[in-house]
Amino acid sequence: MKKFTRTYAIIHLDALHANIRQAKERVGDNVKIMAIVKADAYGHGAIEVAKAIKDEVYGFAVATAREAIELREHGINNMILVLGYVCKAEYEEAIRNRITFAMLSEEMAKEVSECAVQMNESASCHIKINTGMNRIGFAADESSVDEIERVCRMPGLDCEGIFMHFATADSGDKTFSHIQFERFMKVIDELADRGVNFRIRHCCNSAAIVDMPEYALDMVREGIILYGMHPSDEMLTEIEYNPVMELKSHVIFVKELEAGEGISYGRTYITDRPTRVATVAIGYADGYPRSLSSKGYVLIHGKKAPILGRICMDQMMVDITDIPDVKVEDVVTLIGKDGDEIITVEELAAISGKFDYEFVCGISQRVERKYVP
Repeated sequence: MKKFTRTYAIIHLDALHANIRQAKERVGDNVKIMAIVKADAYGHGAIEVAKAIKDEVYGFAVATAREAIELREHGINNMILVLGYVCKAEYEEAIRNRITFAMLSEEMAKEVSECAVQMNESASCHIKINTGMNRIGFAADESSVDEIERVCRMPGLDCEGIFMHFATADSGDKTFSHIQFERFMKVIDELADRGVNFRIRHCCNSAAIVDMPEYALDMVREGIILYGMHPSDEMLTEIEYNPVMELKSHVIFVKELEAGEGISYGRTYITDRPTRVATVAIGYADGYPRSLSSKGYVLIHGKKAPILGRICMDQMMVDITDIPDVKVEDVVTLIGKDGDEIITVEELAAISGKFDYEFVCGISQRVERKYVP
């Protein structure tokens, strides 16, 4: 029996490779690339993405210990950094799987040190510095320098790295980013004066790779640009990224309606002419935002088909009055190109009032990912 996939995302692996090359061109061949694959690689599929690019990058970054261990379980041997909090119950498994900790406090360091010593192992860690994001990490001040020095001398810890995160790198005004970098380097220099040095210093996220490559240091963290999206519309636009994801669905029903007919829940859309309507097999349970109701559009046969009425959990309706010969099981493009028309994530995110990162992360697990070379 031939398989029918109602809704699917096409992941273009060649675009991933191109986006890594682009980052390397930006920062230079001597700078390590860390690929951000948290949140299932921003909805693209962390395991398959990591397998595809593991030989082109130094390491990977994730948000949780569970995400890191899943990569290990699927044969990823690169360095894996957990950017966020790791709970005590996960220390032993993380150390056993050679997962790198983001070290957030002296108290956490003591606990990880004790666990590593008991296991007769060494726990890799990168010291997280809070230079102004005010989320997690050691403050960029003298008292923290004292704490970090003590941490780096604790038994069972290999403090190979130190890092920070820019709060405004994707803004046109880089003033605060420069302040953050100065704070970061001051901490590093003060630690160096005490004989504490790091093999890997990193601060550049995607936005900084694009607009501030001079801050690349030893490694950069390639996130949203790895997947072919712009960090923001305030940044350099002459750099072309290669979109990695296309989102496709199918027509599952076609009907003719007279003028004055209501469509979908609440009858928020009333036809003002005889209208040919296609029902498409995607809804908000697939991660297609309900906020695109009566605002967004899709592509069928290379032409725009506006969304009519409210998007349902599993289906939605579009206007195909001006698109001839549409039939059941015709392909519908929600993100990507069809003929001369194209729909980008950035465009849909703007229409729906969402962030492009949020949009792709929201594509649900029931949407099959199809990986193409």
